[in-house]
Amino acid sequence: MDLLIVESPTKTKTIKKYLGPGYSVTSSVGHIRDLPKSNKAAIDIESGFIPRYEISTNKHKTVKELLSLSKRADTIYLATDPDREGEAIAWHIAEILREAGFSSKKMKRVTFNEITKTAVNEALKNPGAIDENLRQAQEARRVLDRLVGYDLSGIIWKKVRYGLSAGRVQSPALRILVTREKEIRAFIPDVYWAITADLQCKNSDVLTFNCSEDFKILTQDVATGETEEEKLVNREKAVASAQKRISDIVAKAKKGSWSISNIKETPRTRKPYAPFTTSTLQQAASSRLGFSPSRTMRTAQKLYEGGHITYMRTDSVTLSKDALADIKKTIINTYGEKNYEARTYTSRSKNAQEAHEAVRPSQLSQKTAGTTDDQKRLYELIWARTMSSQMIAATLKNTRITASITEQKIPDFTLTGSQVLDPGWLLADTGARSEDVELPQLSIGDTLTCKGAHDEQKETAPPGRYSEAGLVKELEKRGIGRPSTYASIIKTIQDRGYVEKEGRSLKPTDTGEVVSDFLEMHFGEYISDTFTAEMEDELDEIARGERDYTKTLTEFYTPFAKDVKAKEKLDKATDLGEADPDMKCPECDKGMIIKLAKTGRFLSCKTFPECSGARTLEGKELEPPKETGEDCPKCGPEAKPRAKTHGKLIEREGRFGKFISCNNYPKCKFIKEDPEEAAKKKTGISCPMCNKGEMMERNGRFGPFYSCTEYPDCKNAIKTKPTGEICAHKRDDKDGTKCGALMMLGTKTIPERCSDKTCPNHRPDKLTKEKSAK
Repeated sequence: MDLLIVESPTKTKTIKKYLGPGYSVTSSVGHIRDLPKSNKAAIDIESGFIPRYEISTNKHKTVKELLSLSKRADTIYLATDPDREGEAIAWHIAEILREAGFSSKKMKRVTFNEITKTAVNEALKNPGAIDENLRQAQEARRVLDRLVGYDLSGIIWKKVRYGLSAGRVQSPALRILVTREKEIRAFIPDVYWAITADLQCKNSDVLTFNCSEDFKILTQDVATGETEEEKLVNREKAVASAQKRISDIVAKAKKGSWSISNIKETPRTRKPYAPFTTSTLQQAASSRLGFSPSRTMRTAQKLYEGGHITYMRTDSVTLSKDALADIKKTIINTYGEKNYEARTYTSRSKNAQEAHEAVRPSQLSQKTAGTTDDQKRLYELIWARTMSSQMIAATLKNTRITASITEQKIPDFTLTGSQVLDPGWLLADTGARSEDVELPQLSIGDTLTCKGAHDEQKETAPPGRYSEAGLVKELEKRGIGRPSTYASIIKTIQDRGYVEKEGRSLKPTDTGEVVSDFLEMHFGEYISDTFTAEMEDELDEIARGERDYTKTLTEFYTPFAKDVKAKEKLDKATDLGEADPDMKCPECDKGMIIKLAKTGRFLSCKTFPECSGARTLEGKELEPPKETGEDCPKCGPEAKPRAKTHGKLIEREGRFGKFISCNNYPKCKFIKEDPEEAAKKKTGISCPMCNKGEMMERNGRFGPFYSCTEYPDCKNAIKTKPTGEICAHKRDDKDGTKCGALMMLGTKTIPERCSDKTCPNHRPDKLTKEKSAK
């Protein structure tokens, strides 16, 4: 019996179908070892940046199962994903097996770019060894991100607010968004006019023509003068002059005799796009389907694990010879031979891993695939892009019609349109097709009748905020991050509260701006485009075996650590400068300063904490937190050991409603919910873990959950509402004793299940299958 180890449990189901009875297939469920959390000592810097890995807390059972299965295996195939992360996971599994006494000769590395029977069997026929360079590149990235994140986040905690973070790649991404936001605020619009004429042709169609002359008043050209008043006067004169000229054009347009003076038809071709890379897939899914990058990657992962598409983390645009042959056959059968054209594409990235294929369907003749609506829509997008990449260009015709008044001296008016003559690749990728603008058949000299002329004053718009797709494109263009990291970067800056989504746009929050400005002012070199891109190149060089791991980290970390240490005495970054002198403290009538809180910017009394007067930026008075009259149980006068400053409990307003906390926060983190709010959320069901508290509803980052009222002393927490029943399943791993955990609400098919994930009754459907098998 041979053992095949993959990353995902979903993938095992697909692969088992392709292998005979001589194989056992299991999964590591992702990484099984990692650096200890929140511990810089996890890396031995002095010895050459050696990471001290440990088995992840939730992976001990998985490791035990891997060791057990490995004992019965003749050969162990490490079949994790074909990228840096996959290579690292394979190495970690091999290290654990070697430490348990397994021979390295027993372990073989296999990779496949798609989960098909042919690809899996071909990989097993040609096993290799773990790519140490690729593995070391991942380790360098992991160590580098930990060191940078740990040191920069420590500074941010002290100078901005506890719990925030900074990172080697997330901080440059945030800086891009903040820079754009500042450009939007600093934007001064220019005035311009759109002049149109509604002209009727002989066949009764009324067409709207646009004036060809540009009537724009550039602010920097007209806003001249020594004083603001002089600048305003000069601007008003320029606007008045333009309006006089525009009124003259409109009046003459209404009275003049119009005719067609020119018709210009220009044929053009539109070539198909290259097959999808990770980043172009994220961009297209965002603009076409409205998917976030993380949603796209989750969906693509499921399609890959189901054997429907090739590996989705790639920066290559190449397709295999076999795939190209299948694409040709499918195009000829579906769209005809005349629409097929063999094409090759070159990656824009100099570090593209050409050994991988682009993202494409595994079965090219299959136009739809997937089990959910998201999977089906994303698959169809991938199929369309793959097919269209090997088809002829679309042929279009652009038409420009010019109308003039012969007896009056006014600018010409024009009308443009486009028409698809031969769709070519647009037959396959219909979503990329824009609507035709059909124009009537007109000839030079045809007379036109004016049915109306209009002018509209407008202002130029500021640059737009980045969408998620736009930010991915920008990160790729600047060489920041890699395709596999874009989704996590964007998710992180949103989870940290640095960025909010407004529609499809990403807008930095006040906290995001303050953190970004602080980092740019004091650590600008390390979050610059050049530095970040060069570091990515160096990591790629390690992957290719062209650069030394220890030397690379030493050259970076030595000066970086010195810079961080030198900045430890900086002032707090939450004081954002003086407020308007007219804004006075509502409590003591003294001056105010702009400060940053979790909820954003506000005005605080200069004498705080002596005076707690506060206002909004607009000047509205803010009420200070109300004291409850209780001492803090953790740092009040009765607390042991006694604190230097006795804490008092105050009411606060949080993301999830009212709660009560210590006024010494963040030094003291005692929190309790508002009694009235808490009473509504209690279930009346006793906690079986501590036998003191009861289970109550709470809200977290991922939605509602239920936990013990004795938290943090009791950390019992479950996902859904408890039913009040106790799980009576007899546990073989606990000497046959009953489980004893709370039962909770399940799904439509499984109405009730155990809240303990390690209990077989947590998945009663699985338990039933196991009993049936026995």
